Amino acid sequence: MQELEALKSEQASFEALEKTLADLEHFTALEDLKPEDLAALETEYLAAEKALGEWEFKTLLGGEYDAKSALLTIRSGAGGVDAQDWAEMLLRMYLRYAEKQGFKTHVLDEARGGEAGIKSATVEIAGVYAYGYLRGEAGIHRLVRQSPFNANSLRQTSFASVEVMPVIDDTTTIVLKPDELRVDTYRASGAGGQNVNKTESAVRVTHIPTGLVAACQSERSQLQNKEEAMKMLRSKLVAEQIEEQAAAKRKLRGEVKSAEWGNQIRSYVLHPYTLVKDHRTATETSDTGSVLDGDLEAFIESELRYFQSH
Repeated sequence: MQELEALKSEQASFEALEKTLADLEHFTALEDLKPEDLAALETEYLAAEKALGEWEFKTLLGGEYDAKSALLTIRSGAGGVDAQDWAEMLLRMYLRYAEKQGFKTHVLDEARGGEAGIKSATVEIAGVYAYGYLRGEAGIHRLVRQSPFNANSLRQTSFASVEVMPVIDDTTTIVLKPDELRVDTYRASGAGGQNVNKTESAVRVTHIPTGLVAACQSERSQLQNKEEAMKMLRSKLVAEQIEEQAAAKRKLRGEVKSAEWGNQIRSYVLHPYTLVKDHRTATETSDTGSVLDGDLEAFIESELRYFQSH
């Protein structure tokens, strides 16, 4: 329903833009325009040009699930405590991006690191086109910096993986059969492994045929956590279908995609110089602070154009 209302609103906005463009064409054809009229027309033209560019960009969001909300899972990789700290930095980056885009966020599951950072976290980013914007962020992200956890401040390379899935609320899209599920309950835990409640409210659901696992511990009740875990599992199954289709296309083109940690999609270098570079699109910036604060628009737009051409 939310997606339908948003699409109706976008259609109305596009019709208004069409009218604005027609009016501009009419007025520019008039003779004897005063200087102040020309200045006003120029302002209107620039605003219409910007709006038209935004509409052209939205044509890149035509995928089957692009209009849906997103589930984003971050996992620390090679690099020990530095990698766990890096995973938490990435989580903050995406939460800040979502906030700037007006999306709502809800951390569903989080495993804290022993000394710092996180081992993994799953967050729901709710909003129309959240998945479409973020799907290109899936992959391995590499950080190079002076380690704050090393007494000699040695240069450290850390890795974290990002997984992005569409939120599937519709239970008819993916049917989960009870006899194909294993449901386990456990105590939700907070930072440092401390129990945040004394009841087994956290839920882990395993899809036996595929081995896919979804867990949630963010809600107070076991029932709510189970509902969220089931939703996450449906999203994982759809994401697996999407990846299988993409793999089939890559095979037809003779491409091979490695799942190894060394196959990073983007590098973030904080030392000895500052640079964020996407290895697929060649988009780069030296303003690492802004990127880590959630300013991802340039990278996301170049990703969408890259995927459209590939």
